[in-house]
This record gives sequence, C-alpha cells and structure tokens, in this order.
Amino acid sequence: MVFIWFILAAAVTVFAAIKLSRYADVISSKSAMGGLLVGTLLLAGATSLPEVTTSISAVLIGNPDIAIGNMLGSNLFNLFIIAGFDLYYRQKKLFQWASNDHIYTAGLGLLLTLLTLVALYIKVDYTILGIGIDAFIIAILYGVGMFVIGRLPKSDSTLELETPKDDGIDETAATSSLTVKQAGIRFTFAALIIMAAGTVLSVMGDQIAVVTGLGSSFVGSFLIAATTSLPEAVAVFVALQLRNVNLALGSILGSNIFNMLIIAGSDIVYRNGSILADVSDSHIITSIAVSILSFILILSIKQKPAKSTFRYIWPSLIIVAGYFVSSYLIFVG
Repeated sequence: MVFIWFILAAAVTVFAAIKLSRYADVISSKSAMGGLLVGTLLLAGATSLPEVTTSISAVLIGNPDIAIGNMLGSNLFNLFIIAGFDLYYRQKKLFQWASNDHIYTAGLGLLLTLLTLVALYIKVDYTILGIGIDAFIIAILYGVGMFVIGRLPKSDSTLELETPKDDGIDETAATSSLTVKQAGIRFTFAALIIMAAGTVLSVMGDQIAVVTGLGSSFVGSFLIAATTSLPEAVAVFVALQLRNVNLALGSILGSNIFNMLIIAGSDIVYRNGSILADVSDSHIITSIAVSILSFILILSIKQKPAKSTFRYIWPSLIIVAGYFVSSYLIFVG
C-alpha cells in the first residue's frame, strides 16, 4: 500500500507541474519578467515545493538523512534532467540558445554546494538561534547572492529557439487566452497541490526505507529526490515544447539554489543541533558530484558555438554518466 500512495503522490506532482509550466510561460510571455526571471524565481520556487515539504516532514518524523539526501539528490537529478534533454534535442544545441546570464545562477549554486560539502566534511555542531552555523552561512550567502545577481547587468539576448515543424516540439500552448492575473492565480493553486503531494512523498519514502532496508540516505538521495524533481523535469519538457529555453534552464538552476536554502529551513525544525553535522557521510559523495557536474554545466553554457554535434554534447554526456556513477557510489556507500 505504501508504494501505491507513493506512486499516486508522484502522479499528482507531475500533473500539477505541467500546469505550473504552462502558467509560467503565460506570465513570462505576457509580462515584463521574461523567461529567465520567471524560470529562476517563480517556476523554480514552485517546482521546489516538494523538496521543501519533503525535507521538513522528514525532519519532523526523525529522519534528517532523507531531508538532506532529498535536497542534494534533487540537485543532482536536476542536472541530469537538463543534460538529458540537451542530448535529446542535441541537433538544436539548446545551451547555445540560452542567455549567458544563467552563469550567475549556476555559479551561485556551485558556491553554495561547495559550502555544504565543507560543512558535511568538518561537521561543526554549533548553532545560532537554533540554526547550525553552516546552514546559517548558506542562507545568508543565498540572500546576498540573489541580491547581487538581481543587480548585475543582464544581456539583451532574447533568441527564440528555431525548430522545424516535425521536431517533436509542440507550440500549440505557446499562445494562451489567459491573462497574467488568471495565470498567476492558477499557478498558485497548482503550487499548493505540489506542496501537499510532497508531504505524502516524504512520509511514504520513510516507510519505503524501512520496508526495503535500502537505507534513508539512498532513498532520500535517489528515490525521493528523483520523485520530488518530477516537477522540474516536467517544467523543462513543457518549456522546451513552448520553445522557451531560458525558462527551462532557469527553472533548473533556480531550483538548485533554492534547494540549498531548504537546508536552513530544515535546520530550524531540527532540534538536535546542526543537521549537517548529524547526517551520514554518504551525502559527501552527492555534494562532490553536484559540484563537479555544476562546473561542467557552466562550461557548457559558456562554450563557443560548436559546429559538430558530438563536440557540443560532450559536457551533457559527462553529466549523465556522472549521475549514474555517483548514484551507484551512494548506493554501495
């Protein structure tokens, strides 16, 4: 029965994520925000709601490993998502259509992940106002980083993905009769549904860890992380169908930095000191993998236009391979 509830919650999450992406596209196309801003802030925050509810719920039921594993594993899976779609649409060279401004967001995500890696390694069990000093620093740097990114000069590039009619990308939903206000209301409602589904996923995931004996670290980093990242996967797929590359990439990178903020939120709920000091060392593997693959993604965004498809896709190939290798290491660890 536990698996049935888990699958049902995942299905609800996917359905709500499809609606989120379409409403976000309406907002980005009919307002002054644009695809990059809507993807990085609005859509990324909404699709990260399952991670929020899952991690906090996991702490409340006494399983901090699922909380941290879910957050780091989701970031790892998000990188796998965008690399996978890049390989699928390899002939279109998606990253070459994306704004270079995404490097700012990717760089902030890399910095926060490296700080998390250090915290997991040295394990400083010291708190400030009930929050671990490490999580407190991560939260402060998140706020400062977002403030700086908001003030950095933005490029004027607004390229639209050019694709032939038979490429599998659907543009029928690109034009919508919804107003920005209507899309915003429906966007909020879909986000609340995702939040509720995330709570169910965390509770069922904890029971699956007990039933299967796989361990909370692996279940959190792999099973629950992949499931709570379904909204990001659906959001990217729909955004690419709508030919909005910046919305797709922005939702992934924005979600990854927002997930780092979840550490602080989880630490507030955790009452036994610093949460990063109490979790399994296996999360170090995930942090290292996310750091390396994030750096490769930055290189992919910055790379010069490649004439050959193989030369273009090698970063995404490494990211996909890195995801499976790190998942195996987490499992055996």
